[in-house]
Amino acid sequence: MPEAVDAVEMQAALLRLRRTSGLPVVFGGLLSDARHARIAELNGAQTSALRGLVISAGSGLGGKAIALSRPCAVTDYAISRHISHEYDAAVAAEGLRSVVAVPVVVRRAVRGVLYGALRTPVTLGDRTFDAVVAAARDVEQSLAVRDSARQLLAAGRERVSDPDAVPGAWEDVREAHRDLRALVPKVVDPALRDELLEVCGRLASASGAKASPAREVRLAPREVDVVACVAAGATNAAAAERLGLRPETVKGYLRSAMRKLGAHTRLEAVVAARRAGLLP
Repeated sequence: MPEAVDAVEMQAALLRLRRTSGLPVVFGGLLSDARHARIAELNGAQTSALRGLVISAGSGLGGKAIALSRPCAVTDYAISRHISHEYDAAVAAEGLRSVVAVPVVVRRAVRGVLYGALRTPVTLGDRTFDAVVAAARDVEQSLAVRDSARQLLAAGRERVSDPDAVPGAWEDVREAHRDLRALVPKVVDPALRDELLEVCGRLASASGAKASPAREVRLAPREVDVVACVAAGATNAAAAERLGLRPETVKGYLRSAMRKLGAHTRLEAVVAARRAGLLP
């Protein structure tokens, strides 16, 4: 599962990079251990010379970027005196000359490397350089979200097992539910998103509250997200910041949820949502 998610994230970032930068060749890969990255994703390549290439920290341009944890570039790869040349054959087979390599860094740890390249020996401009850096940041954000999702999933499963066994555990259950729901829209991988929603459902039903068929309430996912934030005491502005929405949008979702729940106040909405089994 993690490998498939990584591939989706890297592919999406490379596709956006090629479209926005105009670079003819972009490629990259994540680290398999602390010192080695495997080039697994390519866009615009004319040969398979780079695919599967294992980059060691300190070796070549990408290895230098990994070792230094900062972007590195060369105007003409084959003759550059600022890098080692273990990968010259593969680079030459693809016809690459001007290359930039940017490390993917999550929580101060290098997790991968992303490249952009031209087949002519020219100095890359700031706009192109910034586009490659931005693409690497996209991958970093996706990996950070995935890491958080995995941590929250583990915590959510642990908390849902027996909330009544530990004093104060219900607050932990509600916090886990709120955090997971806020994370769902940011997750790229559908399978992981479904897994998050499944645990959210288990957390919401942990109290055993079930609505009668005659009074079953159906809220849209974002309406549940907003009510979950309100349950934690968040203002509309705070909920908007947490969910990545505009305050006016949050207000609209809350009005809609209150109408469906038959509530006249924020507190009534929270109580009704819990009775309906929508919140823990």
